[in-house]
Amino acid sequence: MLPSPLAIDVRRGAVSSLGTVLADRRIATEGRIAVAVGPGQGAQIAADLDLPHCEVFQVEEGTVDAATALGQKLRSGAYEAVAGIGGGKTIDVTKFAATMAGIPMVAVATNLAHDGIASPVSSLEHEGGKPSIGVTMPIAVVIDVDYVQAAPARLVRSGVGDVVSNISAIEDWELAGRENNEPVDGMAVTFARVAAEAILHRPDSIESDGFLKVLAEGLVLSGMAMSVAGSSRPASGACHEILHAVTQLYPGKGNHGELAGLGTLFASYLRVKHLGWPAERLDEIRSCLLRHQLPIVPSDVGLSEDEFARAVVHAPGTRPGRFTILEHLNLSEDEIGRSVADYVEAVGR
Repeated sequence: MLPSPLAIDVRRGAVSSLGTVLADRRIATEGRIAVAVGPGQGAQIAADLDLPHCEVFQVEEGTVDAATALGQKLRSGAYEAVAGIGGGKTIDVTKFAATMAGIPMVAVATNLAHDGIASPVSSLEHEGGKPSIGVTMPIAVVIDVDYVQAAPARLVRSGVGDVVSNISAIEDWELAGRENNEPVDGMAVTFARVAAEAILHRPDSIESDGFLKVLAEGLVLSGMAMSVAGSSRPASGACHEILHAVTQLYPGKGNHGELAGLGTLFASYLRVKHLGWPAERLDEIRSCLLRHQLPIVPSDVGLSEDEFARAVVHAPGTRPGRFTILEHLNLSEDEIGRSVADYVEAVGR
C-alpha cells in the first residue's frame, strides 16, 4: 500500500483554497482547526484565511522543546487538525506536534528550501544536536507559487541541492544492498530518482513557473519516497552525513540544500575515483549546481579545504549504522585530506 497525502496542490493562488482543504471532512469533521505559523509569511497567510474557528499559534524556534510545547497545546485544545504554514522549521515543528497530539497535519510551504515538506521526518534541534525524528507525514500539501517566488531566492535554490542529492543517496543505498545485503525498496528509489532527474536536466531556473512547479513536486516526491522506505534512506546518504557534520562543526556555513548539494558532488567524485562511476554523471551534477548558483567547493560556503576534510572525517558519526561511500572506502584522515584537495582541483571553477 502506498502512503500519500489526500491532496497535493501546487500552483499560483493555491493558498486561497486552504480553507476548503482544511474543511475536508476526511481531515476535520467539525472544523476545529489549529494553525501554526512561522515568523515569515505564515502570519499573513493565516490572517487571510476564512476559518472562523481556527486558533493561531506562533512557532519561533525549530527545537524539540518548541514542538513538544505545541503538541501539548494541540492535545489540550482537542483540535481535529493543524496546518503548519511557513518554511521547513515551522513545518518540521508542526509535524512533530501533530504526531504527538495524534491529529492530521496539513503542510503549507512558503518556500522550497528542502524535502521536509511531505516527509515522515522532522529535523529538530536539542542539546545533543539536530537529529531526524520519525513523524506522521502530512495528510495534505499546499504550495503556492506566488509565496514561493516572494521568498528569498537562496531558499529556493537550496531546494535544488536537496532534491538533486537523491542521486547520491540512491547510489549509497544500492551500494549498501550490494555490500551488506541491506534491503532496497524499489518504489522508494523510483520516487527519489524521478524527483532528482526531473531537476537535473532542466535548462530553466527559479524565475520560471514551470521550474518551480517541478521542483515543488520533486520535493514532495522525495518526502513520499522516505515514507515508502520507512526512513530517510532514499534521500539521505553520504551527502547528508557531510551536511550534518558541517552543521555540527561549523554552524552557519551554508544552509541545508547548499550543503547537501556540495556533499553530493564530493561523494560523486569519490565514486568516480574509487568505484568507476561515470564521470559524465559527476559533470551533470556539477553543471546543475552551477546553473542554480549553488556551492561546488568548500570555499563557496566559507570553509577551508582542511575544515571540509575534518567534516568528512566526522561525517559517518552523524548517522551511526548508515552505510555509504564514506564507510565503504573507510579512508584515513590523510587520504581524505588528499581527496578533498584533488576534488577542489578537479571540479573547481
